[in-house]
Order: sequence, then structure tokens, then C-alpha cells
Amino acid sequence: MARAIRPAGQATRVTAHPARQAVRAIDWKIRGGLAVGPVLLLLALVPACGSPAATGTSTASLTSIQAGCQQVAAVLSNGPDPDADPVGYAEAQVLPLRQVQTSDKALQAAISNLAAAYQGFYHADGQGNAVKAAVTGADKKINSLCPGAAS
Repeated sequence: MARAIRPAGQATRVTAHPARQAVRAIDWKIRGGLAVGPVLLLLALVPACGSPAATGTSTASLTSIQAGCQQVAAVLSNGPDPDADPVGYAEAQVLPLRQVQTSDKALQAAISNLAAAYQGFYHADGQGNAVKAAVTGADKKINSLCPGAAS
């Protein structure tokens, strides 16, 4: 094997075997990941220390409300167009709303009231101010707990 002749005064550059270089690169990536991991964890936990505890609402309850609101919004977004067929829309919402379960008592009561209002609206064939007012009131209550869900 021929040796390369190097000019006088130049140092020999020693390079590691490619496999060792790969191991070193992976080692630094792992170390970097270990340093970044706790930072990301702290960033995720900082919002959890915010206002729910100050207002008396627990994080678990907040999560329950959010999950229930997502379910209500999904139910109310399905079915016939409420402007084109309000009675059909009301009928289509009763059973799915009754199937929504949440551990938040206020939200569960609002969902049950909305289902009952829609059922009354359907049975009255959309006629009468009382059934219309019941639906409007139940919609407002849902929107107060889940902004935009009953829009």
C-alpha cells in the first residue's frame, strides 16, 4: 500500500472510523434530546398552572367540559339544514343529544334541556311561541357553556 507524501510542517489529520463518527453523532443527538425534553415538558406544564385553579374549576372538570362541548358541537353540526327544515333538524338532534354523556353536571343538564326542547319543538311541529322560546333558551345556555356550539 502506498503512503501519501505530505509536505513538511503539515500535521497529520487523524479521522475516526466512519462507524465511530456515526455513534458520536447519535450520542450528541441523544444528549441534545435529553436537554430539550425537560424544556418542552416545562413549557407544556406552565399553562396548567394558570387560571383554572384560581377560578375554582379543576383541570379535570375543564377537560370534561371541553370534551362535552366537542360532542355537542359535532351532534349539532349534523342533520338537515336548520333554516330549511327546522322541524326535521329538531327531530334529528334529539337522540344524538341524549346519547352525549359528560361528568360536568351543568353541561349535562343543558344538553338534556336542549334535547327536551328539540323534542317539544318536533312534537309541536315547530308551531307556538313557547316551544320556540324553549329552544332559544336552551341554545343560549349551551352557547354560554360551549361558545359557538349551538350556532
